[in-house]
Amino acid sequence: MVLFAMLVILPLPQVVCKNHRAECKTSDPLPFLHKQYQSGDLIVVNMFSQFYVFQTVMDFSKRPSKELFEDTVIMTPIYQHILVLEFAITEINRDPLILRNRTLGFQIFNTYFMTSWTYQASLELFSTKGQFLTNYNCDTQHRPIAVLGGPTSDVCVHMATILSLYKMPQLIYGSTTEGNTKKETAIRQQMFPNIDGQYKGILLLLLHFGWTWIGILSAKDDSGENFVQNVVPMIAQKGICSAFLEIFPVIDYSNSIPELVEVGLQMYMVVMKSTANVVLVHGEIYGIIVLRLLSTNLKIEDAPLWRQGKIWVMTAEMDFTSLPFLRNSDLVFLHGALSFAIHTEKMLGFQQFLEMRNPTLEKEDTFIKLFWESAFECSFPTSVMEEESAIPCTGKEKLAALPTSVFEMDMTGHSYSIYNAIHVVAHALHDFHSSMMEYRARGHEVKQKHLDQKSWKVRPLSLCNSKCHSGYTRSKIEDKPFCCYNCRQCPHGKISNRDDMDDCFQCPEDQYANVNHDLCLPKIATFLMYEETLGITLASSALFFCLVTIGILWIFIKHQDTPIVKANNRNLTYVLLIALFLSFLCCFLFLGKPDKVTCLLRQTTFGVIFSVAISCVLAKTIIVILEFMATKPGSKMTRWVGNRLAVSILLCCTSLQGFICVIWLATSPPFPDADMSSGAEEIFLECNEGSVFMFYCVLSYMGFLAIISFTVAFLARKLPDVFNEAKFITFSMLVFCSVWLSFIPTYLQYT
Repeated sequence: MVLFAMLVILPLPQVVCKNHRAECKTSDPLPFLHKQYQSGDLIVVNMFSQFYVFQTVMDFSKRPSKELFEDTVIMTPIYQHILVLEFAITEINRDPLILRNRTLGFQIFNTYFMTSWTYQASLELFSTKGQFLTNYNCDTQHRPIAVLGGPTSDVCVHMATILSLYKMPQLIYGSTTEGNTKKETAIRQQMFPNIDGQYKGILLLLLHFGWTWIGILSAKDDSGENFVQNVVPMIAQKGICSAFLEIFPVIDYSNSIPELVEVGLQMYMVVMKSTANVVLVHGEIYGIIVLRLLSTNLKIEDAPLWRQGKIWVMTAEMDFTSLPFLRNSDLVFLHGALSFAIHTEKMLGFQQFLEMRNPTLEKEDTFIKLFWESAFECSFPTSVMEEESAIPCTGKEKLAALPTSVFEMDMTGHSYSIYNAIHVVAHALHDFHSSMMEYRARGHEVKQKHLDQKSWKVRPLSLCNSKCHSGYTRSKIEDKPFCCYNCRQCPHGKISNRDDMDDCFQCPEDQYANVNHDLCLPKIATFLMYEETLGITLASSALFFCLVTIGILWIFIKHQDTPIVKANNRNLTYVLLIALFLSFLCCFLFLGKPDKVTCLLRQTTFGVIFSVAISCVLAKTIIVILEFMATKPGSKMTRWVGNRLAVSILLCCTSLQGFICVIWLATSPPFPDADMSSGAEEIFLECNEGSVFMFYCVLSYMGFLAIISFTVAFLARKLPDVFNEAKFITFSMLVFCSVWLSFIPTYLQYT
């Protein structure tokens, strides 16, 4: 059995070896129509977009072919990126100190602003030349050492998805975010300024000019989505409102021109109807083309053009690119636009390099003829454009003669980033091979360049509504953003001294608000002055009554020996007249600016002196009654009649008032004070009574004496007519009590 098994198994290898090997069929994808290769020992790849390719929508019913491409449109200004790449590599290859015995070459892929072409170009780098076999690369001569990507963020992001898997060094000269992982960050070098720093610069620009009411236009891509999600909220946190947020229409092969125009017109109407005068435009390098296309279409359809006065604030990645048929389009609507500039320098020999370009001599440059035909509107004999244009291209046309919207002779910011990227690769290789120095990544270094400033004569405004000027405050409008508000004038006594204040504030006590409620003015110190009408009237009246009193006193002194003067109690009359005279003089203590001395003497002096006068009246009244009572036979009142009773009544009543005043001055004396609140525009200088209780004690005591005098005089009213003094005393005390009673509530009302 074993021998039989061996006889069966041994022939099997020969049988197997005779079987035919199954062949793997491969098919290449749709090839690149526009790419360029220049040989060298070390290859640098550049992925960028210069052509728009309009193609029919794939229905996967047949294999893709070049027939799907209906038309290509070239963005002529971007051709400078290719020329800068050639210039930098030529410059490096001519310098023997950078790469010794080695040369740099390059390979260019045009990705047509489409994600699929970016992925295809990335996969081709790791395939054998001539065959699209991923991860099977035997062609070491064409293996790249680094890849440049830009200027759009889509190219940078999508190529990194594949290149990062192979740890391929990438140099980005377009705006994009940082790598998602540390590994991606380690193999990516950003040549374009940090986009986050640019967003902060935009915010500072808006705040500097006070533009708090703006419109926003953003691109419909990953960069635009990141801008809307992160930057727009950051702007809103600083008090800037957006009147609208519109998305750019995307130009790709799936669009038709009418669709683009319709979307563009809708966006145009939103911008035009908005009251925002500042429009923040965030987009890629092709974003300006959308605006120019829309402006051209508006002219064709006789629609109203962009309203003058709109200020366009554009991000740095939006270059002033153009399509050939837009070279003569009007750019008036962009006058006064603000765009963040990318740092650039003038490279020695670059303009001479451009002037030497000749499409008939540049055999390896596959882009130059397409650019030449579009830029100069001519055609070469072998071109497909020969039937459309009757002007032949001679190759002697000058790039310097082209308008800047078609081609720029000076190196642009994006081109300068490419120039630096190539030199970064070359010097990194030099340092690596020579082991003489270590390459230090400088990160996101932004160079500042001082430019000549051209200041606006009149600073443009972009607000939801006019500012609330000084004297007004903001009042929020319901269902409106916080940047939209009404203006409300400050209430009485309050001001606002800055624009757009949320609330008014009260002036200090010694100041008052002016008519416009925007300034606090100092209050005027006011007191009872001699120069005022009231002061003159009081002073004149006091002097007049003083003279009258002195006159009466002189009459009494002159006729002091007459019976009528003697019968009128001559001594008390003298004291009464002198007390009245001093009471009138007390009026001058209430005139003039209050000070410490006058405040101490005002109420106390008048209270004591006037109490003397009332005490004299009371004593005279009592003595008259006692004298009539003493005339009755057997009356014991005779011993009370005399000067001693009058002096006793006078001293007793006056000393009690003096005692009250002493206690007042000892415990809480009056002092000078300023009343800030009673007058709207004035400060009343007055004497603060100190102790209000003691002040009312002085007033109450004088009222008490007046009431007693009135009562006693009322009882003596029925004396014979010859002794009618009691009637006059009754009347005078009645008048005093009336004035006294009306004074108290009046005083309480104004204190």
